[in-house]
Amino acid sequence: MKFLFDLFPVLLFFIAFKFAGIYVATGVAIAATFGQIGWMWFRKRKVDHMLWASLAIVSVFGGATLLLHDETFIKWKPTVLYWAFATVLLFSATVLKKNLIRAMLEAQMALPEALWAKLNASWIAFFCFMGVANLYIAFVYAKDDTALWVNFKLFGGMGLMLAFVLAQGVMLAKYVEEKK
Repeated sequence: MKFLFDLFPVLLFFIAFKFAGIYVATGVAIAATFGQIGWMWFRKRKVDHMLWASLAIVSVFGGATLLLHDETFIKWKPTVLYWAFATVLLFSATVLKKNLIRAMLEAQMALPEALWAKLNASWIAFFCFMGVANLYIAFVYAKDDTALWVNFKLFGGMGLMLAFVLAQGVMLAKYVEEKK
């Protein structure tokens, strides 16, 4: 359910793009992200840091897209978000000496320290790759076809994320602790 909740702005962006174009879709994505935060605050009185970061990035890049009437900015938004995630994971691991992937998952599994470090590094690499892939699709492969980029943003991005998570799951399955 959380997966669908996290995809809410992307799905609405996709639908709005198909019916009304990139600028309406951008406004819808900004509003949907505000809506997500409002819903989380109303339900739990707490909002994930990642959701706040997403709101800041979509507001800045989406706002620039709408203000300057230039879709280049919204096309950069996924890359900036992916690279921000990678930077936070890297900074936390190297400077703060805290593995955020471990902090999120250690209640579900016990891993050797070296494997936690590899898992963190694999997420950093994946987010870096996704940022580059987004830029390639947006500005090289689909340079003159915004619809192709929008399709990649939803289906390609989601597909690559799903494949990566499944590969991680297969690798980590033997470490998952069953609840009794």
